[in-house]
Amino acid sequence: MSQITIERLSSAEVKTSPFPHFYLERSLASDEASALIADFPPLDKGGSFNIKDVKTSERLRSFVEQFGSKEVRSILGEKFALDLSDKPMMATLRGYSRAKDGRIHTDSKTKLITVLIYLNNDWSAPTGRLRILRSGKSLDDYSDELLPGPGSLVAFKVTDNCWHGYPSFVGKRQAIQINFLSGDKAKKKHQFFHGISARLKSLLR
Repeated sequence: MSQITIERLSSAEVKTSPFPHFYLERSLASDEASALIADFPPLDKGGSFNIKDVKTSERLRSFVEQFGSKEVRSILGEKFALDLSDKPMMATLRGYSRAKDGRIHTDSKTKLITVLIYLNNDWSAPTGRLRILRSGKSLDDYSDELLPGPGSLVAFKVTDNCWHGYPSFVGKRQAIQINFLSGDKAKKKHQFFHGISARLKSLLR
C-alpha cells in the first residue's frame, strides 16, 4: 500500500504570500510513486472525475483514504489554521489536460483546502507547471512555479485571492485532487456536477 510520507508532510513550510500554501517535490518514496502512477486509470478526456465513478485499484483508493485520517486532517488543519475534524472530504481525478485548461482561477468558496498530488513519471515540458499567482491578471505574475512530477504535492488554503493556473499544455497530466469542504451540501453539489460532466464525456467518446 502506498503511503504519503507523514514526516515530510508535517515538516513542510507554509508560505503565507500571496496566499497560504506549501509544496513537496516528493511526498512519496520513489517506488510508491511509481506504483501509483502505474495504477492510475486511463483518463483520456479533460476535466475532473469523481473517484467513486472511476474504476481504480485498491492501492490508489487506499492512498486517497489516508487524507481523511485523523492524523492527516490534524496536520493540514494546523498548517492552515482550520478545524477539519468533521469536514467532508472529496476526491477527484484528472488525467488529461486540454488547451483550455490551466486558466487563471480561484477555487470555489465551498472548498476550504485544496490538495493536489501529481502522478506523472517526470515533467520536462516547459508548460503545464502550476503557478502560484500574485493576482488574477497574468500567468507571468507568479511567486512559485511547481513541477507536476512523480508524487509532488501542493496544498493551499482557499481564499479570495488564491489565484493559480498553468501555461497551456495538451496531453497526459495526471493528478489526484483532494478537497475539504464546508459541509455535506457542498460535497453533494460538487459530486453531482462532476458526475454529470463524466457522463457527458462518456457519451462524446
